Amino acid sequence: MKAITQRLFLWSQQLHKNPFFEWTTVAVIILSSLGIGVKSYNTPTTIEHLIYWLDTLITAYFLAEVIIRMIAAGSLKNFFRSGWNIFDFIIVTISLIPIDESEYALLARMLRLFRVMRLIYVVPQLRVLISALIKVIPRISYVALMMFIIFYMYGAVGNVLFKDINPVLWGDIGISMLTLFRVATLEDWTDVMYETMILYPLSWIYYLSFIFLSAFVFLNMMIGVIIESLNEEHNAAEGIVRNDQQQQLMQQLARIETNLKQLQQQQNRQEQNHRPHE
Repeated sequence: MKAITQRLFLWSQQLHKNPFFEWTTVAVIILSSLGIGVKSYNTPTTIEHLIYWLDTLITAYFLAEVIIRMIAAGSLKNFFRSGWNIFDFIIVTISLIPIDESEYALLARMLRLFRVMRLIYVVPQLRVLISALIKVIPRISYVALMMFIIFYMYGAVGNVLFKDINPVLWGDIGISMLTLFRVATLEDWTDVMYETMILYPLSWIYYLSFIFLSAFVFLNMMIGVIIESLNEEHNAAEGIVRNDQQQQLMQQLARIETNLKQLQQQQNRQEQNHRPHE
């Protein structure tokens, strides 16, 4: 029994690390996403039945794939130690809930959309991007807070100066900040500027200084923080791969050492058995 378990463990590890298996999983996820898209159209009954059975096969494949990864992890504790495995397991489990024909059919379709997010686990590069995005949120929050202060100050100034010119754009501080967001995105901002320059010819200074701060300074600061986080996450991912390779090498060396000891013990036993006959 132990030998069968060991063989199953080794087989699942080899299959899980097989590039063909990984790309097959990617193809199945894409196929599942296309099936969800086809359901949004008015299709004949034959196609609907075909999509239903295809969805059933895809769900079965996802279940088998997760089970293989559980076996390859060695234990459930090792499997659920990774947050990505927990995320993937929840998505697959939700897909198994039979609520398609119930009053929660719409909810079932919405939950199946999360299958597309399984690409995040399957493709390592996507995992690096998402991990970097999660880690960069605290850093970006300080830049966003500074941007809010700039928006608020400029919004208050715009409300005081331009309220009588166009109350639709500068009626209160909230609307003024929305107008400034339009200016920051450079969407027809010149129309807003020329309207106020009729009464305030130097109001262009107000707009250009705001665009310089929001669209150039703070935006580039955010990009710099994100790039730094991506580099850190990429280096961390490379370090994990190196550690895994070192652990595998150490395990192989330990097995070789164990085999050598066993061979040496067998030789010693054979020598002891031959000594009395001599």
